[in-house]
Amino acid sequence: MNIEKFWRLTFLLFIATACVNVQVPTLVPAPTQYIVSPEPTIPVWTPTRNPSPTHTVSLMATRALTQTEQYELSQKLISAAAEGNTTRVRELISRGAPLNAQDAQGRTAVMAATYGNHVETVRVLLEAGADVNVLDTMRNNPFLYAGASGYLEILKLAYAAGADPKITNRFGGTALIPACERGHIEVVRYLLNETSVDVNHINNLGWTCLLEAVILSDGGARHQEIVKLVIEHGADVNIADKEGITPLQHATRRGYGEIATMLEAAGGK
Repeated sequence: MNIEKFWRLTFLLFIATACVNVQVPTLVPAPTQYIVSPEPTIPVWTPTRNPSPTHTVSLMATRALTQTEQYELSQKLISAAAEGNTTRVRELISRGAPLNAQDAQGRTAVMAATYGNHVETVRVLLEAGADVNVLDTMRNNPFLYAGASGYLEILKLAYAAGADPKITNRFGGTALIPACERGHIEVVRYLLNETSVDVNHINNLGWTCLLEAVILSDGGARHQEIVKLVIEHGADVNIADKEGITPLQHATRRGYGEIATMLEAAGGK
């Protein structure tokens, strides 16, 4: 074998060996890449700690109430107020119960609470914005009824909440007139000193507060004090009733000597 053939065979052998040892790379698919969207934010309701009438968070408040829901809540509120259940009243207010809705008797929640002399319940309702001037079917509102019933604390709350002392009851009288008749001295004093009530207002019967303090009283110490108070605050002692009878004449006929003396001293005839 000549040298040229030797090298040719060696080269071919080298090529064959190289082909056997070649490693073909395995094709591996690239890893799938997932794009992760940020998790959507979901609003979370957190109840207010120690809720107050003016700062209460409610799930129901996030949507408008239906008329049926409003009616049901309002009637529950009136019932709770009538019972003096202040905790329940606060809860119903926080759920959106209408404050000034009325029941079959025309009572609002604050009027129902006033009938029961539930002072704290009245306070909560007024702080929440209840209308103190709404009249029920008996033509009562908190100011008028509190005055007639001697509920001094409710009377003060009602006046502070905007009660109109000119609004009259079913007899055409102000809060002062029945207060004088029934001998509620402190109520009379408050009305005369703190409000703009008209001391000479005449009701449908033709009577002023002075006339009622004489005609419908027993002439005792309480009514003597009331007569003194209204005279001091400008009561006209000579306004007569529909029959023309003056306070002094009524007092004299009834034998109310102390009252008659005060009326005479004030110029009564």
